[in-house]
Amino acid sequence: MKIARLSYENNETYGFVKGDKVATKDEITYLTGVPIPHNVKDFLFDGWFDEIKNKIQDLPYEENISKFKLLAPIPNPNKIICLAFNYVDHAKEQGLTAPEDPAIVIKPRTALNGNNSYIECPDFVTQLDYEVELALIIGKKCKNISVEEASNVIFGYMIFNDVSARDVQFKDKQFTRGKSFDSFAPCGPWITTADEIQDAQNLKLTTKINGELRQNSSTSNMFIKIPEIISKISKVMTLEKGDIISTGTPAGVMLNKPNAVFLKDGDKVEMEIEGLGILNNTIKVVKST
Repeated sequence: MKIARLSYENNETYGFVKGDKVATKDEITYLTGVPIPHNVKDFLFDGWFDEIKNKIQDLPYEENISKFKLLAPIPNPNKIICLAFNYVDHAKEQGLTAPEDPAIVIKPRTALNGNNSYIECPDFVTQLDYEVELALIIGKKCKNISVEEASNVIFGYMIFNDVSARDVQFKDKQFTRGKSFDSFAPCGPWITTADEIQDAQNLKLTTKINGELRQNSSTSNMFIKIPEIISKISKVMTLEKGDIISTGTPAGVMLNKPNAVFLKDGDKVEMEIEGLGILNNTIKVVKST
């Protein structure tokens, strides 16, 4: 199933997506008789989704999804955890070796951004970069989980753009500030539940900038694989329902590239991961007064 968080005339809702149609929360409640909650996070992780998921085969998908604004699928996650240099080709293009343990960066939830929204770049940032990544949504609280059990805590997947201000990153000599600006975590366009993805470790992923192909790889090129990522992170911190883990980016970013063409005002960023849809955003340079 594909679950989207939606806005229409400034009213937030959510629904199931099929093709270009959506069955909204109100329709789901009316047709199932289940008074599902207003907040999508409560719906997904407090038992409501499990209660109704077998009752919705005959839902009419009547609303066109173009009617709605697609918001970041998970509001207010407790943690957004991003991995650095987890693709062998990306590490190699940076003159590095992919690390044996996850090199993690925590993004603030205020960076979250939805589909067809602006990535707002402060005017003092001169080297704005993109990173297409497969993101996992954690569905069960876990600590010290084994590699063998780790896949059982994945609720679903989505596309994640780990936007980065490289000039800030180089100045600080660490990642956090350069990746933490508001709007620097576009994701979505929706969550695809884990049961719909046959092999998350073999999905094609691409980035196009103004139609030009910049990244073209597969999740098979991850160095630390998905179950091991979850297991190793859970040995550091408790993973909670709704946490986002973004699993790293492949080669093709502008970081350390000779004659790099960084993102500029008006650029169109299109990211696609097989089976998960397309995430579209536009760069907007904003004054930083």
